[in-house]
Amino acid sequence: MAEAPAGLRILLHKHVKERAPVHISSHADRDRITEIFKNAILHRGQPASFALQAVQEAIKPQRQTVLVQDENQLLENALRTLLQELVSCAVQSGEQIMRFGQSIDDTENTCGQIPRLLDVVLYLCEKSHVEGGMIFQLLEDLTEMSTMKDCKEVFGYIESKQDILGKQELFGRGKLVMLRTCNQLLRRLSKANDVVFCGRILMFLAHFFPLSERSAVNIKGVFNTSNETKYEKDAPDGVPVDFNFYKTFWSLQEHFRNPASATLAPTKWQKFASNLMVVLDAFEAQPLSEDDANVNILEEEETAFSIKYLTSSKLMGLELKDPSFRRHILLQCLILFDYLKAPGKNDKDGPSESIKEEIRTCEERVKKLLEMIPPKGKEFLQSIEHILEREKNWVWWKRDGCPAFEKPVIERKAGQDGMRKRKPRYRLGNKELSQLWKWADQNPNALTDPQRVSTPSVMEYWKPLAEDMDVSAGIEAEYHHKNNRVYCWKGLRLSARQDLDGFSRYTDYGIEGVVPPELLPAELRSKFHSKASERSKRARKDEETRASITRQEEGQRLRWTVVGVVLSLKRQQRLWMQLLAHPKVGN
Repeated sequence: MAEAPAGLRILLHKHVKERAPVHISSHADRDRITEIFKNAILHRGQPASFALQAVQEAIKPQRQTVLVQDENQLLENALRTLLQELVSCAVQSGEQIMRFGQSIDDTENTCGQIPRLLDVVLYLCEKSHVEGGMIFQLLEDLTEMSTMKDCKEVFGYIESKQDILGKQELFGRGKLVMLRTCNQLLRRLSKANDVVFCGRILMFLAHFFPLSERSAVNIKGVFNTSNETKYEKDAPDGVPVDFNFYKTFWSLQEHFRNPASATLAPTKWQKFASNLMVVLDAFEAQPLSEDDANVNILEEEETAFSIKYLTSSKLMGLELKDPSFRRHILLQCLILFDYLKAPGKNDKDGPSESIKEEIRTCEERVKKLLEMIPPKGKEFLQSIEHILEREKNWVWWKRDGCPAFEKPVIERKAGQDGMRKRKPRYRLGNKELSQLWKWADQNPNALTDPQRVSTPSVMEYWKPLAEDMDVSAGIEAEYHHKNNRVYCWKGLRLSARQDLDGFSRYTDYGIEGVVPPELLPAELRSKFHSKASERSKRARKDEETRASITRQEEGQRLRWTVVGVVLSLKRQQRLWMQLLAHPKVGN
C-alpha cells in the first residue's frame, strides 16, 4: 500500500490519544491482524457469518468467544491502523472515504470497505465478543481524519446505527466518546453555513442520551456570554432618533446576556434598573393599537424568522411599533427576574431586600405591558407565566442532582413463528371474580356470618339522617345523607318492610318524613309527625265516612231490588190479563 502524503499523516496523527503500552510481540503481529481483517471485509454476506472467525484467526484468544483486556487492546490498535490506511488510500484516489474500495454486495445494498469494517466491528461489540467501546473509538478516529464533506456521510452512518449504538451494553462504554466526537464536530462547523448539519448533531444527541443525562442539562447554569449584541456607539448624521434612548435600550442586552452580573454590585443593578425604567416608560407612553397588530400578523404570514433583531438606529422607530419585538424584550425581562428569584438561593447569593422590592415592582409593570400588547395579550402572558412556573421544577430537579425519572424499557420476548399467544382463561369472565369465588371457597363461613348478613333496624339505619336534620349539628348540605341516593333508596326499602306507617309519609314530607319520630328533636317531630289525638280524630272521621258510603251503597242496592220486583209483578199481571181475554190461546 502506498504511503500517505506528509500533510495527511500529520492530520491523521494530530488528535490520536496516547495510550498505555500494550504487550505486542512485533509489528508483524499487527500487520498480520490488519491483513486478516482487510480480507475479511471483502467477504459477502452478513458479518455474523465470518466476523468471529476472523477474530479467532487473528488473535487466537485465550477464551473461545470473548477477548481479555490485552487482546482487546491489540485488536483495537490493529483496527485503528487499518482504518487509517483505508482513509489514506481514499484520499490518494480522490474518492469519498465512505465509498472507497471495492463495492461489496450486501443483499440489495452496496457499500465501501470502511462502512464494511465498521459493520464488522459493530457486530462484534453488540455480541460482546470484543470490548463495547471499540466501535466508538473507530468512529471518533474516522471523524477526525475526514473533511467536513465526508463527515456528513460518516454521521449519516452513525444516525443509521443509532438503535444499536444506544443499547445499554454499548452505551455505557462509549457515551463519553460519542459526546466528545459530536462536540468536536460542532466546533469545526460554521454556525451560519452549517445550520442543518449542526441541527442533525443536536437532534442525535437529544435522542441518543436519556433526559436525565447530566452532561446535557447545564448543571451550573452557565450563560452564553459570547452572544454579544453590537450596536452603534456614536450618533450617525441625519438620523431623526433619540440616540440616548437608543443606547439605553440596547445596553439592556448586556445584562440579559449574563443575568448573574446584574446583582454583583449595587452600581450595576442601579444602572440596569434605571435603564429599564426608561424603556418601560417609553413603552407605556407609546401603546400599540390593533392596527399595529394586524400589520404584524400580515408580516408573520410570510414565515420569515431571523436569529437576532437588527440594531441599526435607523430601525429604532419601526421596531418599537412591532408587537413581536416588544414581546421579545419584555420576555427577556421576565426571564432575568425569574433567574434572580430562582428557588433555593441563599441570602448570600440572592439579591437584597431592596432589590427584591424593585424586582416585584418592575415585574408588575412588565406583565401589564405584555397584557396590553395585541393580539391576545392576556393569553400570551398566561402562557409565559405557566412556562416560568414549570421552569422552577426544572431548577429544583437539577439542584437535586438530576435523579433519573425514566422507566426502563420492557423488551418483548420473541414468540414462536406462527403461534398465537393465548389469553389466560378466567372463570366467570375476569380475574377479579375468579379471585373472589376462590376466596369464598376457602372461607365458606364468611358467607353465613351473622354480622355480614344481619339487617339493621329502622331506628339504627335512620339515625345518621336524624343527626343531619338537627340544625345545631351544622352539617353542610353536600355532606347531608338525604343527598346520598343509595342511602335513601336502601332506607326506603327497609322502611317498606319494617315501618309501613313511616314509609307512607314519604309522599307528603319526602325522605325526611320517613325518619321515626323517636329519633327527631321536638321541633322537627311536630313538623313531620301529627299528635295522637289528631290522628285518632282523623281515623274516626275516615271510619264514619267509609260507613256512610257503605250505607248509601246498601240503600241504593235495596231500591234497585224493590224496583226490579215491582216490574216483575207488573209483567206477570199483564200476561194473566192477556190469557183471560183470549182463552183459546191456552188450548
